[in-house]
Amino acid sequence: MNPNLAFIALGSNLGDSKRILQDVILRLERISTEPLLKSSFWETTPVDCPPGSPMFLNAVIGLVPESGETPESLLSRLQTLEREFGRQTKKVLNEPRPLDLDLISFGNEVRNHATLVLPHPRAHLRRFVLQPLAEIAPDLLLPGQLRNVVELLRDLGSNEEIRKIS
Repeated sequence: MNPNLAFIALGSNLGDSKRILQDVILRLERISTEPLLKSSFWETTPVDCPPGSPMFLNAVIGLVPESGETPESLLSRLQTLEREFGRQTKKVLNEPRPLDLDLISFGNEVRNHATLVLPHPRAHLRRFVLQPLAEIAPDLLLPGQLRNVVELLRDLGSNEEIRKIS
């Protein structure tokens, strides 16, 4: 596996989620120097969202950033994509949104800033991240973890509902 891979979790629970994720994947292909690693799409229960929030459609992709790309610059690109797909400034924590892009990891980079924490601080606790990530990088060790993605998923005590849809 390329040591420069960046893994990004994709989610949508507002609008035509499948089309939104398909379209953003096409956009992400343009900024990767190698073909994307792409998981299936998974329908998942909303986690830590307001009551009555619709189900999410989730996926994970792996891309190889261009030379000179930093975690911060990639995060900025992801935030721009979120806005282009209709994401508004948060009014309520974890409210429904057309697109949510989370930078899960960027090679072995570690960050702990107000604007960026790498690896994502809750990725190892979320089935909606680990299940699709296990499809494309089962042996991945997130920085700071002693167990790979498959082991984290196996040991996860989560009651999240998740269903593979494509």
